[in-house]
Amino acid sequence: MNVVAVDPESPLYGYIRPGYKILSVNGERIIDSIDFRYKTAEERLDLRFEDHRGRELDFQFYDVYPGDLGITLDDGQIKVCKCDCIFCFVQQQPRGMRETLYTKDEDYRLSFTHGNFVTLSNTTEEEIERIIEQRLSPMYVSVHVTDDTMRRCMLRNEKLAPIVPQLKYLSENGITIHTQVVLCPGINDGSYLEKTIDQLAALYPGVESLAVVPVGLTRYRQHLPDLRTYDKGEAAGIIDYVHGRQRELLRSVGSRFVWPADEFYVLAARPFPRLCEYEEMSQFENGIGMVREFITRFNRKRVQLTSLRSSKRALLLTGASSYPFLSREIVPYINETLGLKVDVELVKNRFWGESVTVSGLLTGQDLLRAARARLDYYDTVIVPPNCLNDDDLFLDNLGIDQFERVLGKPVVLGQYDLVATLKDVFQ
Repeated sequence: MNVVAVDPESPLYGYIRPGYKILSVNGERIIDSIDFRYKTAEERLDLRFEDHRGRELDFQFYDVYPGDLGITLDDGQIKVCKCDCIFCFVQQQPRGMRETLYTKDEDYRLSFTHGNFVTLSNTTEEEIERIIEQRLSPMYVSVHVTDDTMRRCMLRNEKLAPIVPQLKYLSENGITIHTQVVLCPGINDGSYLEKTIDQLAALYPGVESLAVVPVGLTRYRQHLPDLRTYDKGEAAGIIDYVHGRQRELLRSVGSRFVWPADEFYVLAARPFPRLCEYEEMSQFENGIGMVREFITRFNRKRVQLTSLRSSKRALLLTGASSYPFLSREIVPYINETLGLKVDVELVKNRFWGESVTVSGLLTGQDLLRAARARLDYYDTVIVPPNCLNDDDLFLDNLGIDQFERVLGKPVVLGQYDLVATLKDVFQ
C-alpha cells in the first residue's frame, strides 16, 4: 500500500512522504485504508514503512487515535462487476464520456464507505469473513429478486451464489444490510416481488430496509434486452401494493421495511408520504424520501425568506421528476406569498432520452440549451445541486465556470436546502 498524503498535523509528517509504502501494522500486512484504520485501533502501534530507496522505517506509538496519524493511502483499483445485468445503466451510455462512467464498480469496501450498492457476485468467502471481523456495517446490496433462477437470468451470471443465505449469514453475524430491487415491468415484479419482500423481511432487522426502484432506460440501449418503463397506472399499482405490505410489516416486525422510490410517485402523480413514514431515511441517497424531505425542510425554514426584497429574476432549472412538486408546491408560494420572482423550467433530458427524469443525470448541454432559450428575461440561473461531480464538471465534462461564461450571467449551484439557495440569490 502506497502513501498518498501525510497531513501536516500528523506525528509522521516530515518522516513519511507520499510514495512510501506501508508494510505492516504490529507485524500484520495492510490490505487497504479500511484495514489500516482497523489495525491501528490498538494501544500500542508498531508501524513499518518502506521509502523510495527500499529502506525500512519503523515507528512506535502509544494511545494514538487512528485518525490522528493523518495518513492517506492509495487503495488501488476498485473491484469491478462481472455480471451483465439486463438493466445495467453503464451499458446504456454513448461513447466518448468520461472514463469513470464506464466503470461497473462492485466493491464491498465502497459499499461500506460510500453506500454504493453491490450484488456480492464477486465477494469471496474470505472477504465476507473480513466484513464480519472488521464490522464493515452497514452494507448496501442489490438483490433485485431473491428467486435464484430469475436472479441469474436478470444478472446474466450463471455462477451467482444464492443471495438469501449470504444475507442471512451476514445479518446473523452482526452486519446491517440495506437492499434494493431495480424493478422491471413483467420480469421481477408481481409474484417475484412478493417473494422477494417476504424473504428479505424475514431477515429483519439484520436486513433493515428494501428500496423498490423503477428501471432506468436511456436511448442508447442498442443490442440490449428489450425492456420498458412503467406507465402511470402501473406505477400507481406498485405504490398501492408496497403500501399494503408496509402496513402488514409495521404490525408484524415493527417497521414498514420496504419503500417505493420517489420516481414511482412522480410517475403515478401521487402525493408523497409524510416524512415520518420514511422512518430512519436509511435510503435517502437512493431516492427514498428525498422529495418529501426537500419539501418539509423548505416549509420549516421558509419564514427566513419573508424579509427578502429583490427585483432580481431567477430561473430554476430542474428535471422531470422534480418539476411537478416544485411547480405546484414550492414556486407559487415563493412568487405569490413572498413576492420574489422565480420561474421553474423543466429540462428535458435529450442526451440520455426523455425517459431519464432525475435531475442528477442532466448534462451541461441540456441545461445550457434550456437556459439560453429563456435567458433574456432572467438575471440568475440556478442549476440542480446533484448534476455536478466533485470536480465541478457536468456529466458531459462541461465545467460550471464554462457554463457561466457561455450564458454571460451568474449561475448558482443549488443546494438541497432551497431556502439557503434563495438566500444566496436574492440577498
